[in-house]
Amino acid sequence: MNALSPLRLLRQLVTLTTLGVAALSLNGCALQSATHTPTITTAANSQLVIEDFMVPSDEPGINLYVRNKRLATTTSFNKDNVVLFVHGATYPSETGFDLRLDGLSWMDVLAQQGFDVYMVDVRGYGKSTRPAAMDQPAMENKPIADTDTAARDYASAADFVRKRRGVEKINVVGHSWGTAITALYTTRHAEKVNRLVLYAPVWLRKTASLTDSGGALGAYRTVTIEAAFKRKSTGVIPGRDPQPKAWFDAWAEATFASDPVGAQANPKYVRAPNGSVQDSRLFWSAGKPVFDPKLLTVPTLLILAEWDADTPPYMAETLFPLLTNSPNKKLVILGEGTHGIMNEVKRFSLFNEVARFYQDGVLVQPK
Repeated sequence: MNALSPLRLLRQLVTLTTLGVAALSLNGCALQSATHTPTITTAANSQLVIEDFMVPSDEPGINLYVRNKRLATTTSFNKDNVVLFVHGATYPSETGFDLRLDGLSWMDVLAQQGFDVYMVDVRGYGKSTRPAAMDQPAMENKPIADTDTAARDYASAADFVRKRRGVEKINVVGHSWGTAITALYTTRHAEKVNRLVLYAPVWLRKTASLTDSGGALGAYRTVTIEAAFKRKSTGVIPGRDPQPKAWFDAWAEATFASDPVGAQANPKYVRAPNGSVQDSRLFWSAGKPVFDPKLLTVPTLLILAEWDADTPPYMAETLFPLLTNSPNKKLVILGEGTHGIMNEVKRFSLFNEVARFYQDGVLVQPK
């Protein structure tokens, strides 16, 4: 996995066309699995293979959207080069990890570096099955898709990936609430995890949650573009906006098109399950962690940006010394970025640190 410079990556990928998922149905029924014809996009001297799947969860009727990206030349798979992402509490994986800004997404970068890259949406998010409660008034049902449920969904996707590639372990990446999902998954299935990246890690709260507006909780909440912009701007130093407005607009267009109901509303909104908010109240804000950090027995990277107001640096700094059984653990705080630094101008500082963490694993740990 030879790392490529950002400029070379950009030259290779800037000609990528907008992904068209031909011959795949995204309208409620399952996508084809391993038998479908993948989308292959030519990028300079390389070909990027893109495949979409609907993977059964552990509950009948709940299917999970999984995307895979890799170079056509990446045909050998092992614990060091297979990666599975999962999103946070509000938005789907696609616009976090596979949003092409200036023609380039985080998944593209990893694929160009030789990784076999996957992302998954847990139930209720993106293109995954939306439980029936999400088609009813929110207050008619209790919060859905809590961290335990999400960890089980992640396990279903991870088992699919491991079986598909014939590997015993994969690399695990979670963002924000996704760090609670992946950490809980890892405490339960350490034998299936090679290295764990907790990007913007959640831990016990000293500050209010930006995803919790207070009051009674229904099955889900709705979030508008205006609310998303206000949340993104929290903690940013005036005059030092880390994200061009055009990049926010591109993110908002893609994100608020991901909810088939909210996309038709005026103003547009996305529905987000409230299980994560309920867990924040019951656990993180009550001094009770969802997972036991002593049970994380794999190499673990905690990484976030200095202006993160959703999961402020004190969380990672508190969690880090509690990882007493994690070998080769590492804590990195990046400058001039927020909770969503993956879609900001300093994103390569994140990309490079994560890639370095994986490459350290290849050097330190024998295959």
